[in-house]
Amino acid sequence: MKRRFSSAAAVACLVVLAAAAPARAQDSKAPPVPAAIAAAAKPVTVNGKPIPRSRVEFIVKQRAAQGQPDNEQSRKAILDTLINQELLAQEAEKKGFAKNSDVINQVELARQNALARAVVEDYVKGHPLKEEAVRAEYDKVKAQRGGQEYRARHILVEKEDEAKDIIERLKKGEKFEDLAKQSKDPGSRDRGGDLDWAASGNFVKPFSDAMTKLEKGKYTETPVQTQFGWHVIRLDDVRTTQFPPYDQVKPQIVNLLQEQAIQAMVADLRSKAKIE
Repeated sequence: MKRRFSSAAAVACLVVLAAAAPARAQDSKAPPVPAAIAAAAKPVTVNGKPIPRSRVEFIVKQRAAQGQPDNEQSRKAILDTLINQELLAQEAEKKGFAKNSDVINQVELARQNALARAVVEDYVKGHPLKEEAVRAEYDKVKAQRGGQEYRARHILVEKEDEAKDIIERLKKGEKFEDLAKQSKDPGSRDRGGDLDWAASGNFVKPFSDAMTKLEKGKYTETPVQTQFGWHVIRLDDVRTTQFPPYDQVKPQIVNLLQEQAIQAMVADLRSKAKIE
């Protein structure tokens, strides 16, 4: 049976778009500042409470990182949304929601999340990964995959006697694919027991040991026991490992190593903290 591996979350990079200064807008060589963008730079208040320009710029940065444009229409939409949110927030305060325990918890969680994200981004920025480390991880994973991949089928049952009976039926000429319909493995049962291409290390050891000893086209004549039950295994083919090139998987490796570094940093903070 195959083990499952998780892949890594990616770290987003914010793209900062610098706005032209008002004085430069009068320069004949500089592009004019669009009216809506200039308007967004002016102080905007809602019932006397200002909406900081920095808040608009923050959202612009977030959207730019997602590939969204910075133009008159988008800035007007951002400002309109912030005005609506401020109106709703003021109404909520009038109704006393600022003292509601659920609201207080949501605000505190949002505050903690923003601070935690800032610390993580600062840590990643301050600890850039060296190319040698990324390449070494690639080589390690590649070595773990081994030089060969196997295309195998199996039939999984609960009892050894059931597996022995399947082997006897195979010897009498019944097809492996047909007998696989009674397998207890739902992931391969409807595919005739096919487990697709995989390295031997992707299987639990008793399964892998039995599979790699088989000749192509042969099946195990003795039931193989694992923690999942009893298996009858057939080896269909063997090939040289198909491993993706370094440049193709480098971003995923970088994400994985960064996640590991962040987990280590958090573990260090926990070890130094007084948690009662």
